[in-house]
Amino acid sequence: MKLEEINSLINGKVVEGQMPPDKTIDCAFASDLMSDVLTIRTEKSLMLITGLANLQTIRTCEMSDIKVILFVRGKKVTEEMKELAADNEMILMETDYSLFRTSGLLYAAGLKGVY
Repeated sequence: MKLEEINSLINGKVVEGQMPPDKTIDCAFASDLMSDVLTIRTEKSLMLITGLANLQTIRTCEMSDIKVILFVRGKKVTEEMKELAADNEMILMETDYSLFRTSGLLYAAGLKGVY
């Protein structure tokens, strides 16, 4: 699924990084537990959907080679988070939708889960 389509479906906003028109995401993982994120092993292009908006989320995604993070429930990205994400060439997005609603909308539109 193209990032542009994801952003449109969830009424999102890109707050850091460039959203190339041809950038696609193969699957997503929704979690607020970063220990669970660290267990993910996939060669596919992955997006994390989370409500945990802090530097640890960016660090965890850095270790897991996740380049797109979607923050839900109206969580706001800090300047420190933006700087760290920029250093790692990540795309950060925000939506006011809940984790459940966001995941459901994306799944219904064809985005697959990791498991």
